[in-house]
Parts: sequence; C-alpha cells; structure tokens
Amino acid sequence: MTKPRALIIGGSVGGLFAANMFRSIGWDADVFERNSEELTGRGAGISTHPQLHDVTRRLGIPFDDSMGIRVNQVVFLDKTGRIYDKRDTVRVMSSWGRVFRSLRDRVPDATYHLRKSLVRIEQDASGVTATFADGTRERGDLLIGADGGRSTVRELFMPELHPEYAGYVAWRAKLDERDIPEPIRAELVANYTYCLPPGELFLAYPVPGSNNETKPGERAYNIVWYRPTTPEQLTDFCTDASGKCHGTSIAPPLLRPDVIAWAKAQARALVAPQVAEIFERDPRPFFQAIFDMISPQIVFGRVALLGDAAFLVRPHPGAGTTKCAMDAECLADAIAAHGIEPGLALYQKRQGAFGAGLVRQGRSDGSYITDQHKPREQRRNKDISWAVDDLMRDHDGRSVQVKRILEESRRG
Repeated sequence: MTKPRALIIGGSVGGLFAANMFRSIGWDADVFERNSEELTGRGAGISTHPQLHDVTRRLGIPFDDSMGIRVNQVVFLDKTGRIYDKRDTVRVMSSWGRVFRSLRDRVPDATYHLRKSLVRIEQDASGVTATFADGTRERGDLLIGADGGRSTVRELFMPELHPEYAGYVAWRAKLDERDIPEPIRAELVANYTYCLPPGELFLAYPVPGSNNETKPGERAYNIVWYRPTTPEQLTDFCTDASGKCHGTSIAPPLLRPDVIAWAKAQARALVAPQVAEIFERDPRPFFQAIFDMISPQIVFGRVALLGDAAFLVRPHPGAGTTKCAMDAECLADAIAAHGIEPGLALYQKRQGAFGAGLVRQGRSDGSYITDQHKPREQRRNKDISWAVDDLMRDHDGRSVQVKRILEESRRG
C-alpha cells in the first residue's frame, strides 16, 4: 500500500520537525529548500521549554547534556561592570545549529532537496501539486509551508498579509569560550547575564560551541541586544557599501564596516566592559529587525502553514523553536487521529489560537522597547529602565507562559 506523502516547503527546523513527525506516523515526507547549499547557522542561541524536550524525545532525540547547557544563575551588570544583583534560575540554553543537526541527521538525504524555489501550488480533492522555479513538479497528499517569516506559501494564499516592524532590532554576537579573556570567562560564561541600558535590553548566555559542543571550555557565549531603531536607521543599516538597500534585512557579510564599528562603539559606551569586550571581539556581529504577525488563517484546503510561516512571534517568549515543534506535533497527531480534512480543521483551531496567543505575549514583552519611540507620557511603561524583579518574573516564567497559552488555546 502506498504511503501518504507530505510535501514540506522549507528546510530549516520547522520543516525538519514536520518531516520527522510525519515519518513517525507512517507518511513519506520530502523537504524542499530554496537555498543551493544545506543551511548553516552561526549557532544563534535559543531558549528551550519542556514542550520542546517532549517532542524531541518522542522523535528519539533525548534532550540531554549534549543538546543544551544548563544555566543556574542570572547576574546583572551595571555600566561599570559591577555585579549589582544575582538571582537563581533554571534554564537550558541551546542553539539553532544543535537542534537543526539533530533533526537533519534523521532525514534521509534522498528526501531533502536543495535549490527548490516554490512558484505555484495547485490542489484538488485528491491531493496537492507544487511547482518549482526549475520547472519540476511534485505531487502529495498534503503541503506544509514551513518556509519562515517571509513565507512564499503564505504569500500565495494571503498576498496582502505582511509582517509588521516592531520598531527595534536585535544585535547578535557570539564568541567561542576559548577566545574570551580568562577573567571574563571565569566570571560570566556559566551565567545568564543582563545589562539594562535605558530603553534597551542586553542579554548574554552560554550556547553550544562551533561544532555543537556543550562541555566547559568548548562552549560559546551568545549576545542578544535589543535596541530601538527607527525605520530610517533600519534602511541605513540594510544598505551595503555599494549603496544598494536590501529591504529590512541584510546578509551579515554585506553589513557595512562603518555600521559594525558604530555598533561596537555603542557597546563600549552603554554596557558593561566585560560583555562589550565579547561583542567587540566577534569579527562579524549582525542584527535582525524584529517583526511580528498574526495570520487570520493557517489552513487552505490541503495546505497548512507551520512555525514562522503561520505566526511570526517576537523573540521574547523564547518559544520560536518550541512552537515549530508543537505545530508539527499537533498537525501530525490531528491527521493521524482524524484523517486529512478533519485533522487540518483541528490544527487550524488549536494552533491558530496558540500562535495568536504567543504573538500577543511577544508584543506585551517587547512593548517597553517599542514604546521608546513615543513621548514618555504615552508609553505603557514609563520607567526609563527595566525593574529587576519584573524582568526575573518574566525570565523564570517563560515556560509557564507557554503552558498557559497552550491551555487557553485548547478551551472551547
């Protein structure tokens, strides 16, 4: 008997979660990635949640010490580098690259197709056909759009829907532990670190190293620095040395040297010297503009959106990878239990509510930074800096927030 087949557009972690999950329920699953080379990352750090651990274990990937780094203490540094507060915490930090590799290794090479840019989707009562820019066509029982925040699949069905700029960017840097000066390494690398410049949020934490190592001495330290940025500034940042503007994002190798030099000077001026040193030693820091988006619909006949293609969530809940895993699990389980059409309807109901809830949570968490563009009297939070107790309540409550939003999405 021929197995049902899923066509998965997008070869990042969302697509790989979907491929692994559908294979686990007895489907064939092929992944189609637009890039010409297999995806690689700079080890961008991610927070993990129990729901993510549950899904990876179900797929035969135990979330053990090889998958992430346990962090037990948060430190707060002032501008001089003095530790003015310490708090206990329980977090497991991983990286995009570590999760990607664990999922990709379980997908047969023959089912992971590069250089496949989707241009058209056609469907009928018995299936769905994807047409690619190279002229090839693929037929399946289901098509899953897991092609990220700038999803081609979503654009084909909802061309009027676009991500909304949140008014700030996240500057990112990462340095291998062995390249960090010993005094700084001893003081910080095992900890989650916050600096709180007025109107901004700077955080840093350990992640797996360049080759996904998690042992002390082989890890890396990851920096995320949220900074209010006007649309005009963003346009300048996204303009390369030739004068070409790349829209609202730019590939890190094209980032102008003067923009990088400016960002490093800003770090020296605004945050603790220990973390400014790490930021400055990264030869290629980069930034990501922060967007969000709520999709009014995530199922279109035999097509389903998943992960960032469905809902674009600001990073603050720390649940982007977790959401991909939960979307894939919900979709596969719903179809396995109820069949394709009823299963897709259930997926729309459950993950539609869950995704919208996460977007609203991210907006609430990031409102302090977004509001820096407003007169102070119009801001929801009029404080000029974060309160440590409020920040720690959110920091330690992330997994509880995800659980609450999930439970609310299952009511009714």
